[in-house]
Amino acid sequence: MSDISVGRAAAAALSALIAGVVLTFLALPIIALFTEFPLRDVPELLRDPFVQDTLKVTVRTNAIANVLIIGLGTPTAYLVAMRRFRGRSLVITLIELPLVLPPAVAGIALLSAFGVGGLLGPTLKDAGIVLPFSQWAVVLAVTFVASPFYLRQAITSFESVDGTLTAAARTLGAGPTRTLLRISLPLAASGLLAGWVLAFARGVGEFGATIIFAGSVRGETQTLTLGIYEVLDSNFDQAIAIGILLVVLSATVLLSYKLIISWRSSTSTSPSVFARTS
Repeated sequence: MSDISVGRAAAAALSALIAGVVLTFLALPIIALFTEFPLRDVPELLRDPFVQDTLKVTVRTNAIANVLIIGLGTPTAYLVAMRRFRGRSLVITLIELPLVLPPAVAGIALLSAFGVGGLLGPTLKDAGIVLPFSQWAVVLAVTFVASPFYLRQAITSFESVDGTLTAAARTLGAGPTRTLLRISLPLAASGLLAGWVLAFARGVGEFGATIIFAGSVRGETQTLTLGIYEVLDSNFDQAIAIGILLVVLSATVLLSYKLIISWRSSTSTSPSVFARTS
């Protein structure tokens, strides 16, 4: 065997060893979560009133947050994607900034903006609105940290729509709203769905901004992730059970995202979509 062949074999073996170490490191904690605890006890622990309360808060607040993210984020992303204006790069940077903010900083920023002594706090208080440590604070925290995932993906999806189709639709008399509804949205739908899946996953797992801005009040602001923190010392088995629930949910979300991306890559612009504008 030549020296070159020996070198290639050694490099391949070293790469395989490193990959094995990395994969083992990533998989071991998940495997331990499912093997160091009797899975038959999970359903009973998840039926506990404490877990049910955290689950209800998580579902309620994330449902509202996702309506806000999609309802307000879609037209915003469309505007940013379709227009070229001065300061556009700054706008996109502001959209992406929460992605890299430490969670604690996000919580402090929300308090600085909406707290009683914050930027808008006195105005809100005069109107009888106190947001911190309320369920609406959880909604705002989730929306703040999760919406950039949807917005960034939505902007990219709208930018990928063939401009000749939208231009032709307008030439044929379709207004901006009809063009959006009949051309841009159908063609960008898979990307929008993928962005929403990521935003949903981020929102369900939110911890840092929520605990600082909303606190951890059972039945009011305590979500599943905050529930784990609450029972970590007093009932470790219950914390594991909630963790298993969130892992299953996260895995489902990740699989859904991959299926959507696969479906998106297998679809192409179809003339039938354009034809529906007539």
